[in-house]
Amino acid sequence: MTRVAAIDCGTNSIRLLVADLDPETGAITDLDRRMIINRLGQGVDRTGRLHPDALARTFAACREYAEIIRGFGVGPERLRFVATSASRDAENSDEYVQGVRDVLGVSPEVVSGEEEAHLSFVGATKELTGGQFPAPYLVFDLGGGSTEFVLGAEDVQAARSVDIGCVRLTERHFGGAELPSAEQIAEARAHVRAELDKAEEVVPLTGAATLVGLAGTVTTVSAIVQDLPAYDSAAIHHSRISRAEVARVADELLAATHEQRAAIPSMHPGRVDVIAAGALELLEIMERTGASEVVVSEHDILDGIAWSIAS
Repeated sequence: MTRVAAIDCGTNSIRLLVADLDPETGAITDLDRRMIINRLGQGVDRTGRLHPDALARTFAACREYAEIIRGFGVGPERLRFVATSASRDAENSDEYVQGVRDVLGVSPEVVSGEEEAHLSFVGATKELTGGQFPAPYLVFDLGGGSTEFVLGAEDVQAARSVDIGCVRLTERHFGGAELPSAEQIAEARAHVRAELDKAEEVVPLTGAATLVGLAGTVTTVSAIVQDLPAYDSAAIHHSRISRAEVARVADELLAATHEQRAAIPSMHPGRVDVIAAGALELLEIMERTGASEVVVSEHDILDGIAWSIAS
């Protein structure tokens, strides 16, 4: 067994996984898996810079994670910190890199969208075996600032990252509106469709046997569809939600007030203001792919990062 620590710092959240891995069997045993909403991408789409408050939240989360990692006896040589869309876009990324290095002893790796897609694919599909989840898989990782699409079976065949995500769509199209107008929703849909056109230049979006959805928007929509009394990873992992169910939830979230969305039992407080745009994007993806359902995975880029350390 190999003990590793993986950190995924995206646009909306920073997540930690400490796990024991068995490369021979492909088994992964979670020791600690957690998430903090740090909203690193706050305002990046508009200003091109990481906001001081966003950096402060991120460094505070890193300090909390550093204590956990030390407690499990994981050294820097078995820790990998992967940074995604927001830090790729920011002018002042040096300040971010230095702050992370000071706290954790490793530098964040600002991976390309293609590498991000590869890690997501490995994390999501390593345990999808047997007839229940037939290959090839089309995996999409719906993040805060970007969405990665990757097609493959045993290995990656094609991958592309595009600039759509729940935070980016909310900030660009919904602004401060509690209830987006029909015009704002139409603009967001058009943005998603244009980016899906770009993705499809590289990755075939139709024809996969199994559509697999990753990240907080997708898992939260699954929890809402299942009417869970609280967020339940076991119930969400490998659940299947239909396109009709996603359409219903998207319509409900777009028409709900901030207070109504916050009252949903399975809703993380940090997702309340971006979940409607995320659900809208999820629906557009399902419509473009023609998939009647999506398999929801709790294992994603974070697990892929862990496996990359072990290999």
